[in-house]
Amino acid sequence: MQVLVTGSSGLIGSAAVRHWDALGADVVGVDNNMRQVFFGPQGSTQWNLERLQADTKRFQHEALDICDRPAIDALFARHSFELIIHCAAQPSHDKAKEIPLLDFDVNAGGTINLLEATRQHSPDAVFCHMSTNKVYGDAPNELPLTELETRWEYAREEDWHGIDEHCRIDRTTHSLFGASKAAADVIAQEYGRYFGMNVGVFRGGCLTGASHSGVELHGFLSYLVHVAVLQKPYTIFGYKGKQVRDQIESSDVIFAFEQFAKQPRPGEVYNLGGGRDNAASMLECIQLIEEISSYTVQHTYSETNRVGDHICYISDLRKLRSHYPEWSIRMDLKEILGRMIETEEEKTKTSVST
Repeated sequence: MQVLVTGSSGLIGSAAVRHWDALGADVVGVDNNMRQVFFGPQGSTQWNLERLQADTKRFQHEALDICDRPAIDALFARHSFELIIHCAAQPSHDKAKEIPLLDFDVNAGGTINLLEATRQHSPDAVFCHMSTNKVYGDAPNELPLTELETRWEYAREEDWHGIDEHCRIDRTTHSLFGASKAAADVIAQEYGRYFGMNVGVFRGGCLTGASHSGVELHGFLSYLVHVAVLQKPYTIFGYKGKQVRDQIESSDVIFAFEQFAKQPRPGEVYNLGGGRDNAASMLECIQLIEEISSYTVQHTYSETNRVGDHICYISDLRKLRSHYPEWSIRMDLKEILGRMIETEEEKTKTSVST
């Protein structure tokens, strides 16, 4: 089996590489470390690429730009991909406003390049597109909320499970990142619905894990662990630090892709996050880090919230579970944080010794 993973040195991409390599597939990973371009040295994924190359058996790395249409087409012409896991993106809500053209080229243009190359060369392949809950813009903020001591919470019983796939994606403020990802999301659906290709769209909540190269502008939980371990200052932006996110570990994202690949539903859309059980506010995440470790988080507060940001976002997972009943969340938030703290400590020791 030949598998293509884009963004293969990133959080979800590297998890996909490891998973299908362990199953004996020939895995081609496309990643040109644009994360370092977006976020500077701290955002570099080179360390994760080196780990992949050391730990895998059949992984082949290609330092290609998904915006380079001829190069992507040539890659597909050389291989017979049966599964494409598309994770490459400009991922930052805030960074996009500084680089709007590059953001759109990567997120929207890169996605259609991959979809069209799939249609031309591997039309029967399964294509899993990693989208984002930011396609909903700030529409989720219209739900009535109740302010509790440490979090915002949905006020109505019918909203308890969170945001489902019927939430609108237009007439709302997205950020430029959310808009470019919405364009990619819709075109991916269209390749599934119009062309009948095996394309699935997964609107991620907070994707996280020990392989994340978190920075202030992207990767909230990873960056929070980083500043805790290194005792750096952390800034909370708006909503009293009570904004809620649902955290999903990368292996549980891969589990969803695997289930979809077994029984693809062309053009289908799924919300994919940690759900109600893995939902926590920023204040609660800080408290949990301090509870399970010896670290304290030195945080300050800014009244300025990020434009289009969600106040309370929990992914309603009922559709995904109904279509793929074998899928479930297997790693809870406490275990996620514990593993991330251990990895950050290891990285810190390595950097000090070198």
